[in-house]
Amino acid sequence: MSAFDLQAVEAGIAGTEFAGMVVHFPSVGSTNVLALEAAQAGARGGVWVADEQTAGRGRGGHGWHSAAGDGLYVSALVTPPLPMTTALTLSLATGLAAQAAIAEVSRLRVDIRWPNDLLIDRRKCGGILVETAVVPATEGEPAMLRYAVIGVGINLNHESFPAEIEAVATSLRRESGAVVSREAILAALLRYLDEEIRFLLLNEAELLERFAVASSWVRGKRVRVDESGGYTGVTAGLDTRGFLLVDCDDGLRRTVLSGGVRELD
Repeated sequence: MSAFDLQAVEAGIAGTEFAGMVVHFPSVGSTNVLALEAAQAGARGGVWVADEQTAGRGRGGHGWHSAAGDGLYVSALVTPPLPMTTALTLSLATGLAAQAAIAEVSRLRVDIRWPNDLLIDRRKCGGILVETAVVPATEGEPAMLRYAVIGVGINLNHESFPAEIEAVATSLRRESGAVVSREAILAALLRYLDEEIRFLLLNEAELLERFAVASSWVRGKRVRVDESGGYTGVTAGLDTRGFLLVDCDDGLRRTVLSGGVRELD
């Protein structure tokens, strides 16, 4: 494992909201936990990146395999002025940023499984976990985002995986045949994330349209959804808040609220 070059990352993110904020650790339990603790202590921004996580977390309470030096394990604290009704769009914006960063550095085309998984040929190479806090609604004012911690894990240079995920996981090195720089991916991710959040604040509807183009999962994919007792159907776009719509086999159109979307052959 090569030493992490923090100076190279900072040079690559000059001029962004994240400049001067990246903190690197050889090993942590979870970068998201560090970011959440900082946010709860009053921080308004920051980036935490680790060579290894010993208690990495995925969405829905799942663990995240975080081999030392092989992946990108990073969390960013952001505080954009967003109403909580549209906070999901931060996850979608992060997916677009990760897709663009991977394409720039490795030339690989990554699909985004709504709302937060990065896939190459049905195998998962990355995931996004966004954790938020709310400013409660007051008379005449909606509930607003207090802060969001955006956690991103990307399998970069893994050559193998634990047996239980070997069939469903992949890495950028496996797919491209080349070693991928953590510093290059991180700098690109933060640059694109900075751009996407700025774009989101200006034109949320257009960001949703761009996500629908970037993800093959948004329209016309036959899926099973593991919520409300489970149901099957065909994806039918996003609603105005960024939630996935599914035209179900029973004739109803349902809104997916919590993920758990899987493709049916």
